[in-house]
Amino acid sequence: MFSICKQTHPATAVEHAIRCYFFDRSDRCLITAGANIIKVYRLIPDSEVNVKLEKQKKSSGLKPPKCKLECAASFTLFGNVMSIQSVNLANSPRDALLLGFQDAKLSVVEYDPETHDLKTLSLHYFEEEDMKDGWTHHYHVPLVRADPENRCAVMTIFGRKLVVLPFRRENSLDDGDTNDIKPMLSNNSTSKSLIMASYMIYLKDFMDKIDNIIDIQFLHGYYEPTLLILYEPLKTFAGRVAVRTDTCAMAAISLNLQEKVHPVIWSVANLPFDSIRAVPIKKPLGGTIIFAVNSLIYLNQSIPPYGVTLNSIADTCTNFPLKPQPDIKISLDCAHVGFLEEDTLVLSLKGGELYVLTLLVDSMRYVRSFHFEKAASSVLTTCICVCENNFLFLGSRLGNSLLLRFTEQDNCQVINLDEDCAEPDAKKLKEDESEKVLDSLNDCMASDVLDIRDPEELEVYGNQKQASLQITSYVFEVCDTLLNVGPCGNISIGEPAFISEEFTKNMDLDLELVTTAGYGKNGALVVLQRSIRPQIVTTFTLPGCFNTFTVYGPHDHHAFLILSQESSSMILQTGQEINEIDNTGFSTDGPTVYAGNLGNNKYIVQVNINSIKLLIGTTKLQYIPLDLGSPIVYATSADPYIAILTADGQVITLMLRETRTSAKLVVSKSTLANTPAVTTICMYRDVSGLFTNKIPDEFTSIPQHIISDTEPRQDNENEDDLLYGDDSDFKMPAISTSKPKVYYNWWKKYMKDNKPTFWLFVVRENSNLEIYSVPEFKLCFIARNLNYGYKVLVDSLESVNTIHDDKHEFDEHVVKEICVVALGNKNSKPLLFVRLENDLYIYEVFRFHRGNLKMRFKKMQHNIMYSSNETPKYESGNADFIGIQEKISKIRYFTNIAGYSGLFICGANPYWIFLTSRGELRAHNMLIDGEVLTFAAFNNINCPLGFLYFNKKSEMRIGVLPTHLSYDAPWPVRKVPLRYTPVFVTYHLESKTYCLVTSTSEASKSYYKFNGEDKELSVEDKGDRFPYPMQEKFSVMLFSPVSWEVIPNTQIDLEEWEHVTCLKNVSLAYEGTISGLKGYIAMGTNYNYGEDITSRGRILIYDIIEVVPEPGQPLTKNRFKEIYAKEQKGPVTAISQVKGFLVSAVGQKIYIWQLKDNDLVGVAFIDTQIYTHQILAIKSLILVADVYKSVALLRFQEEYRTLSLVSRDFRPCEVYTIEYLIDNSTLGFLVSDAEKNIILYLYQPEARESFGGQRLLRKADFHFGQNINSFFRIKCKLSLFSEDKKYQSGADRKHITMFATLDGGLGYIMAVPEKTYRRLLMLQNVLVTHGSHTAGLNPKSYRTYRSWRKLQANPSRSIIDGDLVWNFTQLPLNEKLEVAKKIGSKIDELVEDLNDIQKLTAHF
Repeated sequence: MFSICKQTHPATAVEHAIRCYFFDRSDRCLITAGANIIKVYRLIPDSEVNVKLEKQKKSSGLKPPKCKLECAASFTLFGNVMSIQSVNLANSPRDALLLGFQDAKLSVVEYDPETHDLKTLSLHYFEEEDMKDGWTHHYHVPLVRADPENRCAVMTIFGRKLVVLPFRRENSLDDGDTNDIKPMLSNNSTSKSLIMASYMIYLKDFMDKIDNIIDIQFLHGYYEPTLLILYEPLKTFAGRVAVRTDTCAMAAISLNLQEKVHPVIWSVANLPFDSIRAVPIKKPLGGTIIFAVNSLIYLNQSIPPYGVTLNSIADTCTNFPLKPQPDIKISLDCAHVGFLEEDTLVLSLKGGELYVLTLLVDSMRYVRSFHFEKAASSVLTTCICVCENNFLFLGSRLGNSLLLRFTEQDNCQVINLDEDCAEPDAKKLKEDESEKVLDSLNDCMASDVLDIRDPEELEVYGNQKQASLQITSYVFEVCDTLLNVGPCGNISIGEPAFISEEFTKNMDLDLELVTTAGYGKNGALVVLQRSIRPQIVTTFTLPGCFNTFTVYGPHDHHAFLILSQESSSMILQTGQEINEIDNTGFSTDGPTVYAGNLGNNKYIVQVNINSIKLLIGTTKLQYIPLDLGSPIVYATSADPYIAILTADGQVITLMLRETRTSAKLVVSKSTLANTPAVTTICMYRDVSGLFTNKIPDEFTSIPQHIISDTEPRQDNENEDDLLYGDDSDFKMPAISTSKPKVYYNWWKKYMKDNKPTFWLFVVRENSNLEIYSVPEFKLCFIARNLNYGYKVLVDSLESVNTIHDDKHEFDEHVVKEICVVALGNKNSKPLLFVRLENDLYIYEVFRFHRGNLKMRFKKMQHNIMYSSNETPKYESGNADFIGIQEKISKIRYFTNIAGYSGLFICGANPYWIFLTSRGELRAHNMLIDGEVLTFAAFNNINCPLGFLYFNKKSEMRIGVLPTHLSYDAPWPVRKVPLRYTPVFVTYHLESKTYCLVTSTSEASKSYYKFNGEDKELSVEDKGDRFPYPMQEKFSVMLFSPVSWEVIPNTQIDLEEWEHVTCLKNVSLAYEGTISGLKGYIAMGTNYNYGEDITSRGRILIYDIIEVVPEPGQPLTKNRFKEIYAKEQKGPVTAISQVKGFLVSAVGQKIYIWQLKDNDLVGVAFIDTQIYTHQILAIKSLILVADVYKSVALLRFQEEYRTLSLVSRDFRPCEVYTIEYLIDNSTLGFLVSDAEKNIILYLYQPEARESFGGQRLLRKADFHFGQNINSFFRIKCKLSLFSEDKKYQSGADRKHITMFATLDGGLGYIMAVPEKTYRRLLMLQNVLVTHGSHTAGLNPKSYRTYRSWRKLQANPSRSIIDGDLVWNFTQLPLNEKLEVAKKIGSKIDELVEDLNDIQKLTAHF
């Protein structure tokens, strides 16, 4: 059984975030990584908010304005990022990224300004068997850390070894060092590799105890790179603390990179056993803070430690000397930390609270105390990163990631360290408030060194004035959110509540997905619809229309609708209603080639085959007959210019001239050369500032304070200084007064508005793209062979053309149409769309420092399978008309449909394309109405911010986009916040409602004790500072898909201590009616009393009944009716139905029950393995999953009332969830496991290795890379195939198995015919080695089955990697041809295979 697995919705969780100079030194970016996706964001001022501020003149220029995140680049890898750091190699203009991957791989990558992509600088692989020392189970993830002064980087592997990567310094002494690694790019023969050969430190060898590394960090302020290692040589756990405690220790090793020696220079033993991380403190303080779950310890060499307990648990579980921290009760497990200042940290705790921690220091540089202040309550975070001066990014995989702006509050709180110091120092306060904005270096000299009278005295005794310290409090406000769909615990298919009646008779059901997401206060339901379903306002049938234009009138509404037919044009006036109007200034006697607005929508221009008209309203201002010897077939405009194209390739440009009284179009004098003939044109108005001969200074110049921060240490000739360090390092800290804060107006450059420039894009017969400046018509850019679809379009004006334009082999691939539009924030992202007969390329413009125009085009990845309209052309002898027909624009730009601007792509499967100020390209198909021939935006009183289009049946539909969904997401989505954890969701078909199980948790002081014969409730009181455990409370409720809220009065709270373990919509034999089966909601629960008390659970069965709704609440027509609720002999862990009977796992048995007179009667049972947590039935077969012992297949024989074991998998496997894979008459069993694999089992009793059918055979496996917690099945979608086109054989009797992951991704696995599989397998094998992969990762090794247990068998594979083979569609034409030749296939065959698979799986 062969299949293909593909991810259709990318992971949205964020697990790592760092800030670095990714593009160049003028811009600091935020880099996020989650699962296998890396994204680069810029901070840009939020234009909508700031326009208001400008009016109020509030923004003083000191504080940055409210900002939002713009995605500047995104990369998908064949591997999950485990750790990420940035480093600057040899003063390069940008930072490189160090990426650590699972088990022990390290890639060094950097932005490549030539191709606007990541280039790999070096690869390091440490997974040889001898490095694992015989261990198999590696639960330590690799940690990568970079030295703050960019001298080296260190990575931990397998939790007990370190790998050191020394970097070459500009002024390094070791020029004769020969053991470099080979440079990957040998373009510059003299350039030496920036990264020298790595070496390994076996920690056990030179210090017996170092094992089980918890964290490593580089310390600040040491002469050589100094690495702090926090480790636990002998492990313990909470239950053993009474006999073995304080097991953690730390050691600091100094790395001498030349000699490769690394002495331990400082160590501390007997740290609390729950130490979880070390945080290095920057100079002038130095040292480190050790975070433990219940305590916080500051350590510094040669200074006594200072530690505090954060709750009362730490008093009893450690002997380390700690003081209690007053008025604070927190615990730091799952806490994340970032620096607001050198001595101010922000902590995000596991409940989402944000605390500001200030280190209070006295004049001798001793930390005297910690000060905690609760600042805000926010999302449950996975990572924290401070970006720019005033912004804090909280990345999360449990909720949406947030960008916060923090500002200091004016009211300062002063704390005295010395009791005798009575009044706060006024001068100190004044100094801190004087924050300065720096644009130049000479502003940042220290102003007043506290009136030093006698420097020697100061140095010896310190400064008594600094003993009182002021504490700044901060205010946090949310600026931006990044949507996260995950973690998808449980997913269900439902029907959308609203769908226009035009679409209710469609062959395929229209469905939507609802998944549970988030945890605790970030809990939500996420509604996903992959394709767009417009709300239709009205429909007209108008045969014969092949093009349509809407033009604005005097107000902001569209006043006229122009429909172009073969021999005439219809002019319709659109107000309250739509009426045809005659006797106007519009010409109606022939087809309209183009109609649009000029002069800020004041004038209308209409282009016909041989004339142009300028109108205001319906009155004609100017008529220009054009006899060019060939009819006009195409026109394009950018206010105030309009360019027209004739059938034989002439281009004429006109410009609107306005005087006080009149307006007229003037033909431009300068024109283009007419040979080779022009095939398509596009006029473009640029306000992005990218089309320029000189990059503005603020995008290239490096701000002054950055240079002064990062100046390399000078080579000292003085030997004493080399021996003893620079003498300036030993000044007393009291003298270095706090520098005034450095602010640098990085946001100013985004506030400027660029002057518009105009450009004409021209494609000629030889497929060259030429860009001319308007109105001078100077050629500024040539890109050859646009139809090839190269990854980067480079300006060929500079290079000498050595290629002779001989006939190409791609003559059938002609560029049909181009369109250049500016989208994104303040229209700063110009995109070039290139449409071929059956392909669509999308290019983005990026800055490039060489060439005439300082820019290049980069091809963007997209998943659009474009195919042109299949409608037959009108049978017409009219040659002019056929010319126009060929050139109809299929890429329609719109500026405001439901608040979005973007493009609509007409064709056999039409697409909407959006790009908002978030900066990410979103393409959503609209399959619900089939083919779309032509489209126009339509803003009308009855259809505000709407649109109209013609479908294949010549129906003109006027509609709007449903606004309850957000379209700026990979799939159109709606996130419904619940504020508590959703556990299960299932759709109840009869009542069209969702049944939802949720849980809330609160601290609880009580628990059950076992007292010999029964349990008794005991209440513990441990005092105020004890963090009590959280107790979950479960409820079940009905959720309405109409209003997306809980239906009133349907919530049922379960008993205390009772946990819901499973929920299903089951069909049971029903006695009341003849029909047989009826849908019930079945639920299994367990009473969690603790490990001493036997587990018992209940089975609950509910019917959802209709009642008379309460007045004014139409949704209350549905209620729960309890059919059955009784306690069982053990915990009920899984539930399902088979042949109208209920199947449940109770303890270690599986029972089959019959529902009779509202009671369950036992029918059959069987003993199973450890803990059955999933049951799935099909016909009379039952597939059960065990939490540890893989899957088993059971069979229920109704006539004998027996349940028997058919076959099972003998290998252990930690199953997450199961589903069937159905291909005609073959039934496969899919399993997803804890190591992120998908495994396919088959039952083949004839095969010898199955021991006569006792054993399930593993027939396919695939490493998906994300944990899959929920599968569901749906039949293939056949409606997209036309009658004559045959789909893959057997597709009508085949199911797709879809899944949702815990990182917020969605995907499918589908069986494919063997012929298709063989062809795609050859394609996959070629693509693994064709071209380099990001960060040097190998797709084949990524997709190989992972298991920490050594398997006796080879991986079975047999599943195509959909993400890899889909990359074929993004290759340039010449590479596609080369790949297809290697396999002995044709491009069209391969594309058709992929197209068919995409159509079969295009649900939702």
